[in-house]
Amino acid sequence: MPIVLIDIGRSLREAFFMFWVTLWPLILGFGLSGAVQAFVSRDAMRAKLGDHHLPAVGRATAFGMLSSSCSYAATAMSKSLFVKGADFVAVNVFMFASTNLVIEIGVVIVVLLGWQFAVAQFVGGFIMIGLVAVAGGLFWRGKAVSEARDRLNAENHDGTDEHHHGPSEDPALQQLAWRIRLRSKSGWADSATYTMADLTMVRRELLIGYTVAGFLAVLVPVHAWNTVFFGGHGAWTSIENALVGPLVALLACVCSVGNVPLAAALWHGGISFGGVIAFLFADLIALPILLIYRRYYGTALMLRMLAVFWVVMSTAGLITGAVFHAAGLVPAPSTHTSQIVADHFAWNSTTFLNAIFLALFGLLYWTYRNRDRLGASKANAIDPVCGMVVEIAHAPARSVSDEEIHYFCSERCQERYESKLSDPAAPGPRHRSA
Repeated sequence: MPIVLIDIGRSLREAFFMFWVTLWPLILGFGLSGAVQAFVSRDAMRAKLGDHHLPAVGRATAFGMLSSSCSYAATAMSKSLFVKGADFVAVNVFMFASTNLVIEIGVVIVVLLGWQFAVAQFVGGFIMIGLVAVAGGLFWRGKAVSEARDRLNAENHDGTDEHHHGPSEDPALQQLAWRIRLRSKSGWADSATYTMADLTMVRRELLIGYTVAGFLAVLVPVHAWNTVFFGGHGAWTSIENALVGPLVALLACVCSVGNVPLAAALWHGGISFGGVIAFLFADLIALPILLIYRRYYGTALMLRMLAVFWVVMSTAGLITGAVFHAAGLVPAPSTHTSQIVADHFAWNSTTFLNAIFLALFGLLYWTYRNRDRLGASKANAIDPVCGMVVEIAHAPARSVSDEEIHYFCSERCQERYESKLSDPAAPGPRHRSA
């Protein structure tokens, strides 16, 4: 058999077993994330973000953590908040929290990289948010921001993005409603729907992330990584690694959980602890995401965002690495081996947990498929492109085809849907935008 086929087989095998050892954490993380989204009111997430003072930054962080999503959906939600009057710095804090301080990423990091990296992800995430609030207040203001808001408001003049305010309820009544919903079939139908939608939304990133990580782990020797990430130069190594980590993320074009197996490959290739953390933070500057920023806010503001994001991500990774080194929490260099996970099946705790959580996933999928019969919320729709659950009242985009309205998580998904319908070779009816 040609050596190239052997290498491809080894790479795919490595990728599969990376997926296998993280299967139960993926199901657990996405299941918990779906429950949070189903049982925590989102109306509160759109309020009280009118400035970037400490209370507003704290609220934006909390709302972001409760609204975990992929990078594409996070950018769309942030734009929607900005159009509704939220401060530009606050909406970016929200975006950082919703893509970095989330459950599903943390549990996968624990399995593939270790608990130290998971703790560092959250510690560094809060550091990064603090830096974003300070740097954003200095560089995201003036004409570029006001012009971006005016342009977005002009695009939404047709009323597709008007404000919708829920009733103001007493906290005791809100708590009672939450308890009732927790015991209802409809609440768990919504939870399963959010779980399946989140998994569908990042399926491409997961596939690319695991596959690329498998090839990197098998085919790229350590000395090749050393030409990209300097080693053996003390503080200069940490600085260079933290600066280059986001560049790799930008070029890799992989977001969300898909970054974690790539980070594992980089770690085993020799990148520093802080460099790995900076890389994990950098899913918000992947090239497709930058093009979305340009579409929303214009070239000038997009470049400011890129500069601030890059500096903040690298600085947060560098600070986090230094703190964990000082505390003696960085795994020993001997953990840098050529193999990330065992490449064979064994009856062990991983197999046992996977069996349990696959059964749980089957139950979630059944609940999702029967969501209408179980009384799932009629206030939500499913994006026909990415599968994300979209609140109809706050959908960033929508289209009408044969009198049927489709709602989208972002203009990106709307454009992909309309492009497919506009293709003469593609089956289906023509459409008109709403």
